[in-house]
Amino acid sequence: MAARPKITVVGAGNVGATVAQYAVEKELGDVVLVDVIEGIPQGKALDLAQAGPIHGYDAILVGSNGYDETADSDVVVITAGMARKPGMTRDDLLFKNAEIVGSVVEQVARRSPRAILILVTNPLDAMVQLAWKKSGFPAERVIGMAGVLDSARFRTFIARELDVSVIDALVTRTANGGAEIVNFLKAGSAYYAPGASAVEMVEAILKDKKKILPCAAYLEGQYGVRGVYVGVPVKLGRRGVEQIVEIKLTPAEQAAFNKSAAAVRELVDKLKL
Repeated sequence: MAARPKITVVGAGNVGATVAQYAVEKELGDVVLVDVIEGIPQGKALDLAQAGPIHGYDAILVGSNGYDETADSDVVVITAGMARKPGMTRDDLLFKNAEIVGSVVEQVARRSPRAILILVTNPLDAMVQLAWKKSGFPAERVIGMAGVLDSARFRTFIARELDVSVIDALVTRTANGGAEIVNFLKAGSAYYAPGASAVEMVEAILKDKKKILPCAAYLEGQYGVRGVYVGVPVKLGRRGVEQIVEIKLTPAEQAAFNKSAAAVRELVDKLKL
């Protein structure tokens, strides 16, 4: 019997715990849940393990406040970071999360030199670029969870409206999908759909599915953009990003894409990457 794949999830908040839950329910591998807060990853790992007999999985779940248990992971999902607090500027969040993600990546890259990193922390594209630089990994093994969540939200809203109403309204609602949930929850943000989206990427990688998914990937001239991570359709398999799929964009779409890439470049420049 081949050893089960090993998945590390850094950050045991709602998103990280949900990633761990969905990953073991799909029997994708054993999971190590890491968090700086003592007791939280250990408690959540134990709780999830105890759901195993009911849900029919027997994955090993380990909670830890350190990184030694993460050694030789196949995939590392990084959800650690701060949510934006009232009064915080975007730049405050950028620098704080850059500090957190930078230290996480240094710890995991050293212990799992062959892992594929999936970033979930915001601001996403800049955090993926940072992780790529800090890890020293080839770009195809450092990916951001970008459009999987957006397209899941978009499909949800389309399904609800199938009369179909104005598509522009749905696009706007999708773009603001995270904010809409934050407004409902007041404290905290979405985690079921983000968790499911990250796990769809983990599954495509571990099962070598060659699945086309929208992810933040490093562009080297595709779509006319070079040297930054931007959300594009990619083929995900056991080597990570196995191909960046170039679809024909209308001039309006290309202009929007360029604007998005420029926004990423601005953040990346602020972090001096």
